Amino acid sequence: MDRRTLYSGAAERPAVEINKVLRNTYMLLSMTLLFSAVTATIAMFAGVGFIGSMAMLIGGIICMFVVNKKANSAAGIYWVFAFTGLMGGSLGFMLNMYVSNGAGALVGQALGGTALVFIALSAYVVTTKKNFNFIGGFLIVGMVVAVLAMIANIFFQMPGLHMAINAVVIFLMSGFILYDTSRIVRGEEDNYVLATVGLYLNIYNMFIHMLSLLGMSED
Repeated sequence: MDRRTLYSGAAERPAVEINKVLRNTYMLLSMTLLFSAVTATIAMFAGVGFIGSMAMLIGGIICMFVVNKKANSAAGIYWVFAFTGLMGGSLGFMLNMYVSNGAGALVGQALGGTALVFIALSAYVVTTKKNFNFIGGFLIVGMVVAVLAMIANIFFQMPGLHMAINAVVIFLMSGFILYDTSRIVRGEEDNYVLATVGLYLNIYNMFIHMLSLLGMSED
């Protein structure tokens, strides 16, 4: 899984290798999403509170850094599952809040909406093989602005701003799905472990903000 740049600096590799990375990425992504759903369900039934949820979130972030270091070894697979398992478990507290308030249907809607967006965007990139590298800089700047807006809203507590942030993050995650999938399809990302982590985070963040947006609309 070494990163290689061929043909005058362009990341051009045999189609069979690219398809292998793409196949392994989607296979690992499917398994980690299922594992996250299991850990989230366990956390819900266990009644994990806010502190426990934050502890798992922090643990997941730490595991993510370990994954980046272990991505080129077999141990990287195990760390990916540790990372996604903790991230999934950290959702237990939030999901319980929706379910206990009679808004469990919104969870299903957010899951369905996230899945539809991901499948549609991924299918588009895989089919067209379009290069989305040009939106990389815009996405980074957009995320920085979104994070700053989130921090500001902690103090101002403006419902309108909160709704706008959710919508913007969903839009940005859609862009990251296009960008990350494009890099895999065009052979610029040859490490399926790192590719899985990137796509997982896109889906994870899109789901959270879509659920929040739907909750505000219902409320």
